[in-house]
Amino acid sequence: MEYTGSKLVAEETNERLEGKGTYVFPTGTRYEGEFWDGMFHGKGTLFFANGSMYKGEWVEGTAVKGVYTFSDGLNFEEEDWDYCDGYDRRYYTEIKDGLKPAGRSQLTNVLPPRIVPPDVYDCGDGFYHAETRVVMDYNNKFLRNADDDEHEWIVNNCRKGWDEFVGYKPQPPI
Repeated sequence: MEYTGSKLVAEETNERLEGKGTYVFPTGTRYEGEFWDGMFHGKGTLFFANGSMYKGEWVEGTAVKGVYTFSDGLNFEEEDWDYCDGYDRRYYTEIKDGLKPAGRSQLTNVLPPRIVPPDVYDCGDGFYHAETRVVMDYNNKFLRNADDDEHEWIVNNCRKGWDEFVGYKPQPPI
């Protein structure tokens, strides 16, 4: 774990991770639940850095059933998904809390909205530098290099920062 940046607090039996514990990934995602032979095994919950979570049951490190809940409280339903379908285009917060006037109340998931620095794209899990094709997390730590498909998708679909952002000092990617 010292090499990956992960953290673990768990019970041990016969020098093996067994019982209840917490495992924190370098991305900030956290698993709280049961372990067996060093693997997620039994009931547990993954808490993602964006506020969403997956509560489920694992067998030897593999999730076998569970429920994913978005950060706004919406549960994902694999079947009978009726959220934002062709007949009802309201967002979950609008269904749950009713329609509100346009503006800040219509933003979803991330509040307050993230300021995107100049010449980079907000790709959901970090900022993308198109010239270097590098994705850095929001704390300026390396996440990955983008391939051609991801580069094209980000440039065509993600929000780009503006040059007039006052006080921003660009930091070159690592």
